[in-house]
Amino acid sequence: MAEAKLAVAFSFNVSHEGLRVDYDKELVRELMHTAKRSWRYRFIRFWNNIKNVVFPFTVPSLMALIVLTSALTVTDYWDPTFGFARKLTAFLPWRYLNPREALIASSLTISTTTWATFIFFVRWITQLLLNYRGVLYERRGRYSWKTKAWFMAVKLLQGSKKPQLYDYQGMMPILPLPSLKETMRRYLRSVRPLLDDSNYDRMTALATDFQKGVGRKFQRYLYFKHMISSNYVSDWWEEYVYLRSRSPIMINSNFYAMDALLFRGTRIQAARAANLTHALLTFRRMIHRQDVTPLLLDKTIPLCSWQYHRTFDTCRVPGIETDKVVHFHNSSHIVVLSKGRFYKVPTHGRGRLLNPKELELQFERILQDNSTPQPGEDLLAALTAGERKAWAEVRNMYFARGTNRLSLETIERAAFFVALDDEEFSYDENDSNKLDDYCQWLLHGNGKNRWYDKSFTMVVLKNGKSGLNVEHSWADAPVVGHAWEWAITEDLGFMGYEADGHTKGVVELSPTPPQRLSWEISEECMRAIDTSYTLAKSLCEDVDLRVLMFKDYGKGFMKTCKVSPDAYIQLALQLAYRRDAGKFNLTYEASMTRLFREGRTETVRPCTVESCAFVTAMLDESVTNLERQRLLRVSCDVHQTAYLDCMSGKGIDRHLFCLYVVSRYLEIESPFLKEVLSEPWRLSTSQTPQTQTGRTDVSKHPEQISPGGGFGPVADDGYGVSYIISGEDIIFFHISSKLSSPETDSNRFRDRIHQALLDIKAIFSA
Repeated sequence: MAEAKLAVAFSFNVSHEGLRVDYDKELVRELMHTAKRSWRYRFIRFWNNIKNVVFPFTVPSLMALIVLTSALTVTDYWDPTFGFARKLTAFLPWRYLNPREALIASSLTISTTTWATFIFFVRWITQLLLNYRGVLYERRGRYSWKTKAWFMAVKLLQGSKKPQLYDYQGMMPILPLPSLKETMRRYLRSVRPLLDDSNYDRMTALATDFQKGVGRKFQRYLYFKHMISSNYVSDWWEEYVYLRSRSPIMINSNFYAMDALLFRGTRIQAARAANLTHALLTFRRMIHRQDVTPLLLDKTIPLCSWQYHRTFDTCRVPGIETDKVVHFHNSSHIVVLSKGRFYKVPTHGRGRLLNPKELELQFERILQDNSTPQPGEDLLAALTAGERKAWAEVRNMYFARGTNRLSLETIERAAFFVALDDEEFSYDENDSNKLDDYCQWLLHGNGKNRWYDKSFTMVVLKNGKSGLNVEHSWADAPVVGHAWEWAITEDLGFMGYEADGHTKGVVELSPTPPQRLSWEISEECMRAIDTSYTLAKSLCEDVDLRVLMFKDYGKGFMKTCKVSPDAYIQLALQLAYRRDAGKFNLTYEASMTRLFREGRTETVRPCTVESCAFVTAMLDESVTNLERQRLLRVSCDVHQTAYLDCMSGKGIDRHLFCLYVVSRYLEIESPFLKEVLSEPWRLSTSQTPQTQTGRTDVSKHPEQISPGGGFGPVADDGYGVSYIISGEDIIFFHISSKLSSPETDSNRFRDRIHQALLDIKAIFSA
């Protein structure tokens, strides 16, 4: 295994013969390329920021308009400033110039100011238009005249220019603050099916006292934060829900994303890792250059792109009381973990990204290395899987200086983390347990072979299958899912492999070989590592994860029922949970709020009065199928409206959460908020978007079918369910729970979901 060069870039010797300067020409050349690349990206960011400010106009067109306006004024052909330019020459500083120069300067000033004001006005009108939410509540193809007029106005103001990733950021609406009265009303309605009459009356009294009492004071403080913030929720959500949590993030917070299910490109581990690494770093370059097209609902309504900038070069750093998310810039290396050894792998050479063939050479060098891990090195990553406070203390004590600090900084500054695992997992249609094991391995590995703090760890198995393990605090699943989908489609549809399974292309330069990271682990540090690993291992062994690949029907049939497929699936989950637990429970479904600036998520509460009525009817054999159909459609309509309300900033839970944070700041106890925030989510669900790049078509390319991903259970006695509607006829469910809980069983719940979907279809078939 080749090690890093021992020589530094420059050295000098002083002797009786004089001063002699020695330097490594190749290293100096590489440093020059690195500096050139850094400044190039700085200029690109600067230029893109200018283009973002003038969008939907372009910089060349704006400059042309300014020059034309000024030229007309100076030549006396026609004065578009109506004499203001000539009057301005009498004032400072123009009167120090000769008359012609003063006229040119004043006309340029007026033209620039006028067009800047016009652009500001257009962007302000666009922002006002983007606040309109009526389009979400109307069926496609049945829009009202008001919505049609809105479409025409937005299209006109957006122009024909293809938007860049951050073009809409300055025009994104601000997340509205719901009224206290409306939130109390929605909350009480959401808990009605979960409480008997006496408990409901008690909760109503608590809500009323809160609304008329301290709630008004909390709301005033929250309104002030809403007025001065770009988003009154997101910073507190990141801080208090993610970064201040002191429990392990492995399983409890991190989630996973899977490979294409039927991928058959190559079984060569180094080749697959090379193609995916090249694709991901290409996507990073697209983010830097803002070449990623922002997501648009109905090709018109933009989603906030704020979260994208932390996809790469980002790491969660532990702290005693709270962690922090640190973002670096333009890293030119990744860190690879293989057989318990850490390697810094350069990804650029001569100022460019290494091609797939050169990256494959880098990974082959690592896999061919027969050296053994340094003492404690193979367990080192378990520190990121343990308690956060313990990891912070160990980091401050043993990784704050010397060799350990340099190696740790190398990991944290890497573009992303790669784990080359010796295990093999894949999909087998005759053995569902293999898919279960595959997903569980992506969720947590063995507790010591992922750097759980990195924005994401790319896992590449020995047989070429891959996946991601993602840290959650920096962004939500759709953002990293966008990058991963782009990488998978780039790998499958464009890059490809040779007939022998190796990457395409040739080695054009010999890249700097991977460098083994060095560690100095004392006995005290080793004991702390062992403690974290013991905890991580116990958490891994307690996970019960099962995957359901439902192929009896899919989105196609649900559409014939004239209901939302998401609402349909949520009803099936309610029916399955009622049969499994014998009762209804508080249910969480994640909804995005990216229609607003810096928006993240809101909670939809699928367990409603209407959904409980439908489930009860399904369990009552005396109810006719026609009545069940009616109840299903009513329930789906209520759920869909609630989902759209959450997208539109009219949710319940983020408002209550922020009110609770205000109460903690003011040190005022609220019995109502304390009870609300302590309610467990025993059924936590989330839908994975099927496609965000527009480059997948599973009807034509079934090998690109994605099973999505999943997460661990939120409650110790509950289920975590992630699902993805893959095409018209397949739905994947990822079901997690804890083996230590006597109330849950993921295998049993998988069967309940399967049966619930069949039973609901039967009411239409009959």
